[in-house]
Amino acid sequence: MTHRLEDPCRELLLMCAGAKGAIASTVAVAAAELQQEARSVLSSLTTTTMPPLAAERLRLHLAGWDPMDGPLSAAVQHHGVVPAAVWQGHGAFLDALDIRRPPDGALLLADQVASIADDMRNFMARHPEARPVWVNLLPAACDPILGPDTPTLNDLLQLPAAGLAPDLAYTLAALETGVPMVNFSPNTIELPTICVEARRRGIPMAGRDGKTGQTYFKVVLASALKARALYVDGWYSLNILGNSDGRNLMDPERACGKLNNKTRLLDEILGYPVGERYDAPTHKVHIDYYPPRGDAKEAWDVIDFTGIFGLPMSLRLNLQGRDSILAAPMVIDLARWAAALKTAGIGGPVADLGFFFKKPVGESPPLTFQEQLAALDRLAAVITAE
Repeated sequence: MTHRLEDPCRELLLMCAGAKGAIASTVAVAAAELQQEARSVLSSLTTTTMPPLAAERLRLHLAGWDPMDGPLSAAVQHHGVVPAAVWQGHGAFLDALDIRRPPDGALLLADQVASIADDMRNFMARHPEARPVWVNLLPAACDPILGPDTPTLNDLLQLPAAGLAPDLAYTLAALETGVPMVNFSPNTIELPTICVEARRRGIPMAGRDGKTGQTYFKVVLASALKARALYVDGWYSLNILGNSDGRNLMDPERACGKLNNKTRLLDEILGYPVGERYDAPTHKVHIDYYPPRGDAKEAWDVIDFTGIFGLPMSLRLNLQGRDSILAAPMVIDLARWAAALKTAGIGGPVADLGFFFKKPVGESPPLTFQEQLAALDRLAAVITAE
């Protein structure tokens, strides 16, 4: 079945969980910049030149939830991602955004969902001209343990929220209100019952775990090595970052999902387990919290590979990136995709958006870099076809 998109999603309402975090506050500054110096933002988006999303103008509205006290401008200053010369002229815009406290964690999940759904309806009523998208920017958390049986939606709603990842309440509220979902976090929200219901209701789900820096280049390099039939014998990756994400990932239980997403991806691309010759994995990924770097993370990769006659070679990559600066344009691109897919009537997990994620959800996601680019073209064609 094909659909046609009449409007390239030029006005969006992003409802962000974790709205005062480093990524969301950077997106908020980008929304303000779009009203004055739009080119500085549009030039960093991949969607503005891709039909059917090509556009020379874009307007973003932001709202959401965060437990941090104080105005959003204070959060921008606290994270130190965006230079003061860029954001200080937007202080009034930032502090006027509607950022609410999350619901009480002691409530039943059903009560949390009701509260968040009411907030979503209120946000949408304030911006009726904008296409709404929920964006999950919550920090890494332990995946919920729900037992061997797949719970129904009603079963989920009767659970106490304590002990569950907070993402789940927002997911169910988006499902209830018919809002497309972008899961940029490493947390699992794509439970089977939720995916089935999202597909039935025509609600797109994009996720999970945004692929911003080191893993993006890992996909590019692994795809290139595979294309040249060069055998990857080992791959050592180290990340240091000093933002709240880095601090949060020092908890092994919280880090396990992100590390698994980073690690499994390589075997899937190459088609064999890295380290198979040694009867032990030789793809190693480490993340260290190093406060002096703040949001300016650094990553090192050491890649050992072999060519003809099994002769060894190696490659070194050093990335000095800015975590939220890399992530914010991706969030905006994904929100535009999600809104377009909703308009086209395409629901459920969207595997063809795998270009953006470490752990793409949906059936048979594209794995290599070439396949991921082709999948985006294919998705655009499906949306625009007569």
